[in-house]
Amino acid sequence: MNFKPVMADRFILGEAPHWDADEQEMLWVDIAGRAAYAYHTESTRLRQWHFDEPVSAIVPRAGNHYLVATGRGAYGLNADTGAISPIAEPAGEPPGNRTNEARVDPQGRFWMASMENNIGPDGGDIPVAESTGMLWCIDTDHSIRRVESGIGISNSLVWSPDQTRMYFADTLQRVIWVYDWDATSGEASNRRVFAATEGCGNPDGSAMDEEGCLWNARWGAGCIIRYRPDGSIDRIVDVPARCPSSCVFGGPDRKTLYVTTAFFGMPESERGEYDGALLAAATDIRGQECTPYGG
Repeated sequence: MNFKPVMADRFILGEAPHWDADEQEMLWVDIAGRAAYAYHTESTRLRQWHFDEPVSAIVPRAGNHYLVATGRGAYGLNADTGAISPIAEPAGEPPGNRTNEARVDPQGRFWMASMENNIGPDGGDIPVAESTGMLWCIDTDHSIRRVESGIGISNSLVWSPDQTRMYFADTLQRVIWVYDWDATSGEASNRRVFAATEGCGNPDGSAMDEEGCLWNARWGAGCIIRYRPDGSIDRIVDVPARCPSSCVFGGPDRKTLYVTTAFFGMPESERGEYDGALLAAATDIRGQECTPYGG
């Protein structure tokens, strides 16, 4: 695959790519840069919104508005004014946590996971010392329930095309889990190890394709692993950036793989040309459609 940067900009900690099919826009965030972005791939129009705290995800919702995960909760974002309003602020989160991984399931629920804050006031890297993260499900009526706790670095929320499986990872434990998933209730159960690949960086964010294979960005290894539904490795795809953080399929036919990358915690002397870039490459596989928040 021939990855190229989508634009000249570089992002400290690019994350959470989401393809907005209705608007034909790529959405993503710079967690440490405290900014969210919407890029129209045809016109090259770039919109951006800035926040007072790290922002870990942006997804579309009705009325030209968005939902963002920032600070310790989920908030509605007015695209015109940049104003945010509370949607769900989970109780019980340790005071040192921040939001991290967040995705919308195929039924329109917003899943949001936290971790111990690892970003200093100046955007610098703070080591993660405790597994204090939690996983929450925010339904379309804004009700919220806790699904997991004791998470180190939350990542890789995706669902299988037949809506019977949910995937979730803890980068600190270097493991990707799979759950049985009930699409009607949103309940996840029977957690077990899906993949725990050694010697190929650490599992970060993922994308799902229509064949039921999971594409997992490998932080620190400059590659993406495509896992078959049984957890075996189908292929390893090189990425021209050391720290790919997540990926998603987009474009009119959903055959373009977009990859967010980062240079967070990387000395300037060690940064490569594409570290921190939003990358894209054509594929021969169609990706799963992204769902907007239904609330």
